[in-house]
Amino acid sequence: MADTGTGPIQHGESLLFLTDEQLRKGIEAMFFAYRAFTSDPDRILEQHGYGRAHHRAVHFIHRAPGTTVNNLLAILGVTKQSLNRVLRALIEDGLVESRVGKRDKRERHLYLTPVGAALEQELSDAQRARMRSAFRAAGPEAVAGFRQVLEAMMDPEMRRQYASMRDGGQ
Repeated sequence: MADTGTGPIQHGESLLFLTDEQLRKGIEAMFFAYRAFTSDPDRILEQHGYGRAHHRAVHFIHRAPGTTVNNLLAILGVTKQSLNRVLRALIEDGLVESRVGKRDKRERHLYLTPVGAALEQELSDAQRARMRSAFRAAGPEAVAGFRQVLEAMMDPEMRRQYASMRDGGQ
């Protein structure tokens, strides 16, 4: 196995040992990668007067058309007040449509309008291009390892939500 400079890494049942300095470097890499990952969408969002909260809402509404406000609250882990502010702007600007539930009139189901879908496409295209480039450079084993690390960092409930969405649920 190639020496990656991260300390003794072994597969199987062996433990991974990293020094605090190596962990600090990983944390800093994550900060810089996140900044780069969000930089392209941030520029696009700024042109529309939106922020990252709007991006997350548009992303997950696109991912699960007809999702309820309560489901979106659970996915995003934000307060109702915070989400209402974001949704109000997206609805007023014609990017999201809120429909009354057929079975339960108290529910609001969310859908992207064509304008919202176009913005979502532009945002996700920018992020997919960056991810595609990074994944190609890193190779398939690194991609699988990266995904494992991200999933391992999630709290159990988050991991369940992610797995449900990843596997086609809402």
